[in-house]
Amino acid sequence: MTALDSILLGLVQGLTEFLPVSSSGHLTIGKEVLGVTTPDLSLEIVVHAATVLSTLVVFRREIIQLLAGLFKFRMNPETDYIFKIVVSMIPVMVVGLLFKDQVEAIFGSGLLIVGICLMGTAILLSASNYTKSKERELSYKSALIIGIAQAVAVLPGLSRSGSTIATGMMLGVKKDQIAKFSFLMVLVPILGEAFLDLVSGEFAASRSGLDPVNLSLGFVSAFVSGLLACKIMIALVKKTKLLGFAIYCAIIGIGCILYSQII
Repeated sequence: MTALDSILLGLVQGLTEFLPVSSSGHLTIGKEVLGVTTPDLSLEIVVHAATVLSTLVVFRREIIQLLAGLFKFRMNPETDYIFKIVVSMIPVMVVGLLFKDQVEAIFGSGLLIVGICLMGTAILLSASNYTKSKERELSYKSALIIGIAQAVAVLPGLSRSGSTIATGMMLGVKKDQIAKFSFLMVLVPILGEAFLDLVSGEFAASRSGLDPVNLSLGFVSAFVSGLLACKIMIALVKKTKLLGFAIYCAIIGIGCILYSQII
């Protein structure tokens, strides 16, 4: 993997992480187009951590407010919101602890799985497009269901942001709440995974086989492009439907399926 490959893949990750089109699916497509192969998921974890860092920057005021409320050590709106985030993390933690090897195997299974999952993303986004908004407040039950959607979306091609936002919309959660919640709920799982792999030596050059400089370039590229994409998606969720993204996912999904049958 060259430096240019790392930068391009970082751009793909950053631009698609917050848009409901599956960053993991597009990363797989990008690697296929560039002819890049990696021995493990070090690249994926690094660029995901970069986009999580961009989320921290975009929502820095909200995060500081939440932490300030939490450390008052009494129940308040901020503590309640953090508890809902914790509830939403339970499903993805179960998947990460019990099915990590299976998930990593799926990531290396090629474009057929990506195409099928992109079609699933298209169906989910289309369904949310025809759901009448009920403008409900985010509840613990909704947080858990959205968390289950996030856990299922570990599959490459099934958009995490698309799955969580569409699920929230179908549950009737207010649009301005679901976008922010979708982006904040992923912070701890992704950063936690990156930290555990870092302290265990998973990112060592001898283990991953990837140039640390190239990984750094991918990180910076994903972080910068992620800042832009995060702000764009927040505005889109508040003002527009997701049908356009559904059509895009369907087209790319069909393309991946056909391509996988040709090669």
